[in-house]
Amino acid sequence: MVTTLQKELTIKHTNIMKSTKITFWISTALIFLFFGVMPALTGHTEMAKEGIKHLGYPQYFGVALNIFKIIGSLILIIPQVPKTLKEWAYAGFVFDIIFAAISLWAVDGVSGMLLMPVVVMVILLVSYFSYHKLQSPQL
Repeated sequence: MVTTLQKELTIKHTNIMKSTKITFWISTALIFLFFGVMPALTGHTEMAKEGIKHLGYPQYFGVALNIFKIIGSLILIIPQVPKTLKEWAYAGFVFDIIFAAISLWAVDGVSGMLLMPVVVMVILLVSYFSYHKLQSPQL
C-alpha cells in the first residue's frame, strides 16, 4: 500500500515538474524573443530611434538599453549561467518594464500602449516563478 502511494506521488511530482519546465521554457523563450531578438534586429531602425526620441530620451540611451536587454536575455536563456546573474537579469527587466510604462504614461497619457508593458511583465513573472519552482528541491 505504501509503495503504491509513493509511486503515485512520484508520478504526480514528475508530471508537475514537466509542466513547470514547459511553462518556464515557453515564457523564457518569449522574453528572449522580446528582449533579445527584437532589439538586436530592430534597435537600429528609424522607427526604434523615433520611439526613443518620442519618449524624450537621448539616442545613446536606446543603444545602451538594447545592449543590456540582449545581454540579459542571453543570461536568462542559457542554463549554465549562475543563479545570481539570472536574478540580476530578472530585476533589470522588471525595472525596464516599470520605467517603460511610466515613460509611456508620462508622454502619451493613459492609452492602449500601456497594456504592452503589463503583458510583458506577466510573462516575465511566469518565467521568474517557474524558474524558482524548478530550482527548489521540493514542490
